Amino acid sequence: MRILKSFTLWGVAVVLVATAAILLRPSTASEASRIAHLETLVRCPSCDDLSVAVSNETSAIAVRHEITQKVHEGQSDNQILTSLEAAYGTSILLSPPTSGLGVLLWIVPLVGVLLVVASALRLARRR
Repeated sequence: MRILKSFTLWGVAVVLVATAAILLRPSTASEASRIAHLETLVRCPSCDDLSVAVSNETSAIAVRHEITQKVHEGQSDNQILTSLEAAYGTSILLSPPTSGLGVLLWIVPLVGVLLVVASALRLARRR
């Protein structure tokens, strides 16, 4: 019974902290920080695995200008990334897609971590 009360108190504390974090976060990011963040998510079209934020290739500069223009037009981050994906293909984004076969790139490492944790717990119980 005592463990249940302790668990309940910790659960309430986590919910309160999460709620406070959500309510106290800045409502809108500045345009400059949004642009910088979006540039780190987009791959340079003519580079190997570099974001447009760090590349000085002409194509990367063009994509940076496109991102800046779309942010100034008031488009959301999702709209900007979707339009870049439509223009350059799915490989323009540095993170793997979260649909289709790309889901495996997210799930396989997670399953691996869970297996390692489960194995560690079994070994700890045996000792």
